[in-house]
Amino acid sequence: MGDTGIYKEYLAGLLAGVATVITGHPFDTVKVKLQKHNAEAHAIKYRNGLHCTTRILKTEGVKGLYRGATSSFIGMAFESSLLFGIYSQTKQSLQRGVRSDVPMPQVIIPSAAYGGAIISFVLCPSELVKCRMQVQGTDSLVPKSSRYNSPLDCALQTVKNEGVAGIFRGGFTTLLRESFGNAVFFSVYEYVRYYMHLQLKASFSVHNNFIDMGVGIVSGGLGGVASWSAVLPLDVAKTIIQTAPDKSSTRNPFRVLNKIYRRTGLKGCYAGLGPTIVRAFPANAAAIVTWELAMKMLGIRHD
Repeated sequence: MGDTGIYKEYLAGLLAGVATVITGHPFDTVKVKLQKHNAEAHAIKYRNGLHCTTRILKTEGVKGLYRGATSSFIGMAFESSLLFGIYSQTKQSLQRGVRSDVPMPQVIIPSAAYGGAIISFVLCPSELVKCRMQVQGTDSLVPKSSRYNSPLDCALQTVKNEGVAGIFRGGFTTLLRESFGNAVFFSVYEYVRYYMHLQLKASFSVHNNFIDMGVGIVSGGLGGVASWSAVLPLDVAKTIIQTAPDKSSTRNPFRVLNKIYRRTGLKGCYAGLGPTIVRAFPANAAAIVTWELAMKMLGIRHD
């Protein structure tokens, strides 16, 4: 595959990222709110994801659900482009030209974990800004005087007050979440895709695009649900680390989780589970369907 093939894989990933944000961002806002409010001591408690969504819509309208979406769009498009591009490239070099129909975990897991580790460096600053913007909306305890006007204002203030290291706050937790999470995501996606195609080949003699799309929705959706179920406690820790007003507070995710567990039990470590799982299916299904469609249109073969 030449250089043009390489750029095409990154372009397909970029389109997948855009589809993810459009589908998933409103759920993400609700998830971050639940994590921030329900894991902390004095915040207004939301009964569930629906209660939180209703509160946001009532006070801020649909705009409130897309709070922080600008940085998310840029971050996600770039991040998704890198993730899918690196995953495809690494997978190819590890397979060394062997075209295998059967998923190879020794190829999928390192490729996905490596892609996840690389993108965590892009994701950490963009998610820090996004989380800080999201938690200052409805029912926020953040005083009006210290609120950010825009994502850019948030990024500049953070660098000014905490230095460049401040914008990478929670970097280690993001790295763990992305490496582990993507290894789970791509493994589930590849296996479900393989077994579904195997079953469908036996049942249908004609291969059509609707079948591919259906397989993409199920395999991408299940991959997303599995991945987020596995890494949600790390995500809760990341939200707490990145939105902590006290600069000297711990950045060790396991310490943060231990504290939450002691105060609120396992439930606190899985704060935001509802909207996360509800979001994971459509957002990841949209990403995979868009990715596979883009690769098909760009003439890239997907092994």
